[in-house]
Amino acid sequence: MNREAGMIELEICIDSVEAAVAAEMGGAQRVELCSALIEGGLTPSMGMIRVVRSRIGIGLFVMIRPRGGDFIYSDEELGAMREDIAQAKLSGADGVVFGLLKPSGEVDVERTRELVELARPLKVTFHRAFDMALDMETALEDIVRTGADRVLTSGGESTGVLGSGMIARMVERSAGRIGIMTCGELCADNVQQAARATGATQFHAALRTAVPSPAIYRKADLSMGEPGMDEFTRYTVLVEDVRALREAIDAVTQ
Repeated sequence: MNREAGMIELEICIDSVEAAVAAEMGGAQRVELCSALIEGGLTPSMGMIRVVRSRIGIGLFVMIRPRGGDFIYSDEELGAMREDIAQAKLSGADGVVFGLLKPSGEVDVERTRELVELARPLKVTFHRAFDMALDMETALEDIVRTGADRVLTSGGESTGVLGSGMIARMVERSAGRIGIMTCGELCADNVQQAARATGATQFHAALRTAVPSPAIYRKADLSMGEPGMDEFTRYTVLVEDVRALREAIDAVTQ
């Protein structure tokens, strides 16, 4: 597989300013900023978007997802997504990330196209709602029709390595009409395998690392979230993990 050096892009999924800075220092080209990563990523606050924008110079893409669960949205939820896109534009984002499906599992082309047009001149990524589609080849063609710039996918599997065969087919089928960004539990140890198997030139990773809370007093019998959740563990991104992933990706082009 022949790739020109510097052609492979790395995006890091983040939910904090600290993680954004680490992603840039480690060599990522952009970040995907979310809140509530435990739910797969929801729309971050405008304050978070603005502070992250003030701290990094790399690309900043903002998740536009009003709630967890499925990707079938009511008119009211679609209205919230429109407002969130407008706020992301005002807050200095370079792109937005969303995905809409119909109850049948097909891409909601009409509504997605509306949001893509609203987002311009920002770039648009259609997220892993793609992996939940009824037929991924049909879904890819539908997403191309919406005008989105790239698709984020693990090939319909739990990891990008397991889904590498489907991703390779999507890369071939896209024929340069839309970017295909590989994701799914990627790290320095497996990204070369995924890169060589898929032929993709864009990769997305979370690289979340648990760090202990500085809290000394801990009220063990009360939870602010779902029962059983650890209230005293935080997650962040470490510079060294991003750098190791970047170096592993760069080695593919050498």
